[in-house]
Amino acid sequence: MITDWFETRDPRFAALILGNVHVEKLWTGSRWAEGPVYVPAGKYLLFSDIPNDRVMRFDETDGAVSVFETPCGYQNGHTIDPEGRVLACEHGGRRVSRREHDGSVSVVAERVNGKRLNSPNDVVVRSDGSIWFTDPAYGIDSDYEGHKSEPEADGCHVYRVGTDGVVTPVATDFVRPNGIAFSLDERQLYIADTGATHMENGPRHIRVFDVTDDGLGLANGRIFATCEVGLFDGFRLDGLGNVWASAGDGVHVYAPDGTLIGKIRIPEVVSNVEFGGAKRNRLYITATQSLYSVYVKVNGARRFGLDV
Repeated sequence: MITDWFETRDPRFAALILGNVHVEKLWTGSRWAEGPVYVPAGKYLLFSDIPNDRVMRFDETDGAVSVFETPCGYQNGHTIDPEGRVLACEHGGRRVSRREHDGSVSVVAERVNGKRLNSPNDVVVRSDGSIWFTDPAYGIDSDYEGHKSEPEADGCHVYRVGTDGVVTPVATDFVRPNGIAFSLDERQLYIADTGATHMENGPRHIRVFDVTDDGLGLANGRIFATCEVGLFDGFRLDGLGNVWASAGDGVHVYAPDGTLIGKIRIPEVVSNVEFGGAKRNRLYITATQSLYSVYVKVNGARRFGLDV
C-alpha cells in the first residue's frame, strides 16, 4: 500500500507508523545535510552541512535553525556518549573528536600506527565505553567535503577505540564503510558499505557482524540488506530492533530478519536519520538540502540502557 508519504510492504510496518501524520519539512538551505544527533539535555538536534563546513542546530522548542559551529572541520557523523557529550567525525581534521562539557574539544582518534586516518564518517559508542567508527576516504577524495589528500592508511576500515585510547582495526574488507549502529543488546554491529560510489557494481548494502565475547572485535560478517534505490548511508534502530536506513528515495525500514517492510518517501536523497524528542518518537531525516521529521508509533532505541 502506498500513501503520500508511506509505502507499506509488510503488515509489520503499519504497526510502526501513524495514519494521520505527515512528513514535515523543517528547514532547507544546505549543500549536503548529514550526521544528525539529538541532544536531549538541550532539546535540540545538531546536523552537518558538510560542503559548507558547518554544523547546524535545530531547536525543538521553537523550530529555529541556526549555525552551531563554523568552520567545524567538515564534520560528518555524530553521536552522543553516556555523559551527554557529542562526538564528531571530522573529514577536514581526519579525526574523531569529542566536545567536552566545558566546550573544549578532545581528540578521540586521528592516527593508527602513526598514519593519519582517511576521513572518519560515522561513529557509535558502546556501553563499555569503547568507540567504534568507520573511515572511508570521501573527505580526502576532493576539496568539496574536506581537503584533497593522499591516503596514509592501507584501506578504508572500521576501527574500535578502547577506553585506553588504543585504536584498533576491527573490519578491513570494506570498500567504503559508512553508517554504523549496534543492535539493541550490543552483541551485533551493523555497518553500511557504499562502495558502489567508487567501484562498478560495488557494494550497496548493510552488513551485520557478531561482536566477539570479549567485546574487542567482530566475527561472522554477512549481508543484512541490499539497497534497492540508491545507497544506504546512515541508519538507526528503533526499540523493537528494526533498522531505519537512508536511501535514494527516502527511508527504508527493515525488520530484524532483514525484510524490507516499508518506506517513508522523501523528495530528496536521504543521508541519515535520528530518533529524537522527549519520547524518542520523532524521526529526524537529513536529505540533501533539507531537514525533515515525522512522528512515528515506535520509539528509538535506548542508548547504553539510559533514556538518551
